[in-house]
Amino acid sequence: DVHPSMKVSCLEVFGPLVAVTPFSSFEEGIELANGTQYGLQASVFTSNINTALKAARLLRFGGVLVNEGTAFRADHMPYGGIKESGNTKEGPAYAVREMTRQKLIIFEGWH
Repeated sequence: DVHPSMKVSCLEVFGPLVAVTPFSSFEEGIELANGTQYGLQASVFTSNINTALKAARLLRFGGVLVNEGTAFRADHMPYGGIKESGNTKEGPAYAVREMTRQKLIIFEGWH
């Protein structure tokens, strides 16, 4: 049992870790998860599609994975967090946007 005040529960950990915090209701579980200052990714394990979609809507994280650990990432998909986990997205499309400057050039007579 992990209490929300324990370091393992309130620090952003990059590595293989499973912290199990018991909760009594769906709402309490969402509240506990959203109580962190971090928000990179969250995992929801359920066999109920409605529960999965409701959790994905309510969880304040950059990504929500259903029945999958948070280590999953594909380059063609946006990846990034919110809150103290950052406010940008990574991936090739986002990298191109960051390294490009848009400029409009209009020639006379082309309208």
